[in-house]
Amino acid sequence: MLGFWDYTVILTYVSFACSGIGIFCAVTMHLRWAIFCLACSGLCDMFDGKVARSKKNRTPDEKKFGIQIDSLCDMVCFGILPMIICFKSGMNHGYSVVILVLYALAGLVRLAYFNVMEEKRQ
Repeated sequence: MLGFWDYTVILTYVSFACSGIGIFCAVTMHLRWAIFCLACSGLCDMFDGKVARSKKNRTPDEKKFGIQIDSLCDMVCFGILPMIICFKSGMNHGYSVVILVLYALAGLVRLAYFNVMEEKRQ
């Protein structure tokens, strides 16, 4: 079995798809569409946790999977996509790239910390 395919993770998958499309838009210099995709990802992310918590009989594996897939998706949506949008918008000098990489790294560390604390809480 690859993953869990129930309604609790659909918004997370939609969010990821929006970010993937946004990355392609940014790379091809359709920055307005890339920003629109980023906003759509944010909208999906705002509600995916509420949808997941609405299912009361989730197994512990489903809960752990949801936490992990949400964090991985958040890294792409709010780490990588904004980094590419900014890079294609003109932050393409050496110091700018360092700032963008540090931004993505901060997001990565924050999400990993959240996952550790959430697992400890459960």
